[in-house]
Amino acid sequence: MANKSKTVFICSQCGYESSTWYGKCPGCGSWDSLNEEQIITEVTKKKSSARTAAASPALRLSQIDSSAELRYDTGIKELNRVLGGGLVKGSLVLLCGDPGIGKSTILLQLCNHVAEKMNVLYVSGEESAYQIKMRAKRLGVSSDELSVMCDTDAEAICEYIRTERPNIVMIDSIQTMSIGDLSSSTGSVTQVRECTNLFMRTAKNYDVSVILVGHVNKDGNIAGPKVLEHIVDTVLYFEGERNLSYRILRSVKNRFGSTNEIGVFEMTDKGLVEIESPSMALISGRPLNVSGTCVTCLMEGSRPILAEVQGLATTSGFGNPRRMAAGVDYNRMAMLIAILEKRAGYFLGNMDCYVNIVGGLRADEPASDLAVALSIVSSLKDTVIDSETIVFGEVGLAGEIRTVNSCSQRIRECERLGFKRCIVPRQNLKSLNKGDFHDIEIIGVRNVREAFEVASGS
Repeated sequence: MANKSKTVFICSQCGYESSTWYGKCPGCGSWDSLNEEQIITEVTKKKSSARTAAASPALRLSQIDSSAELRYDTGIKELNRVLGGGLVKGSLVLLCGDPGIGKSTILLQLCNHVAEKMNVLYVSGEESAYQIKMRAKRLGVSSDELSVMCDTDAEAICEYIRTERPNIVMIDSIQTMSIGDLSSSTGSVTQVRECTNLFMRTAKNYDVSVILVGHVNKDGNIAGPKVLEHIVDTVLYFEGERNLSYRILRSVKNRFGSTNEIGVFEMTDKGLVEIESPSMALISGRPLNVSGTCVTCLMEGSRPILAEVQGLATTSGFGNPRRMAAGVDYNRMAMLIAILEKRAGYFLGNMDCYVNIVGGLRADEPASDLAVALSIVSSLKDTVIDSETIVFGEVGLAGEIRTVNSCSQRIRECERLGFKRCIVPRQNLKSLNKGDFHDIEIIGVRNVREAFEVASGS
């Protein structure tokens, strides 16, 4: 049977396919995102029967051997933590982040650690071999077991993997890869999807661990079809501001481990350096005896991290007061300001309010509510919160302080870093054994006003 060709319109944002063009994508609602592409299919009875004959037999769950799982030690403790203990053999990992955030840097550092024990292939579709050599020299990477390939043909790369059988393959980046039989341009939805499928089959068939570098769009989401995240086993995001030195590696999907773990790094001239104690790094250098600053404890997976919350309330020079938030949700900050006015009696109607989480960290969990509220009140009243006091708790719409999870673990981390007083929701005291904590005073509070009076000593 002859080749069949058809024209389809594919959304560059979500991968929605349509036979006709729309100004607005019916799948995700994006405007002017449907691109015309030619799809060529070849169907023969011979191929169909061969595919049927090669179907894998079904196995009972008890017949499947689960003891064969093997994890490679990456040599980077923070990366091992995010991956769930190491890089799983035969897995497909997608690493995404903004340009210049450190994706290629951490891959080369990973090569430096694992190439001493196994064969590693680094494939670059964006840089020449000379550029990679210069960057590897700057990072101190010099291993004879590291092979470098500069190619964008996905089929040729997979053929090389089949013959040479490296242990780990790194593709930088998936948006530069292409398959010659497809008429779509490089980086299109079809090319990205089919190349990822090809690398996925290669990884599973030959037990090769493949790491794909992915680009992000202007909204911070992975560029390409949404199905890309469904194909891979693990999705890692590099977060952080380019003008700040700290980088956070976060897992948003992991078939082999938890999706709540994070790794913290610092970008230096020698590459990414692990931060084994993020709490100490994030609160170091904080101002003492200054109003508008408060320390809280956040849970990132199983790790408690201390963060400094800064608030500023000043008289507005405009008719509508200005509100700005960095590191916290703007809508949640606006809600806390309304609670402070209605339930606690602090008038902020004509005040500009600013909230910032120091160090580029993002506080998404409700346990940071109390610290955000107290930092705003501290600035409003120009009253200093004791530098050896730490607070955490969720603030309800009635002004009450609600319980938080992992309270003992948070307090233990605060005690380890030298804080002398911890303000927690009163309901959490029922499940705490104060005898386990010797060098820190634990105080339970019911509402925001009571918490501020205790924190400021007023």
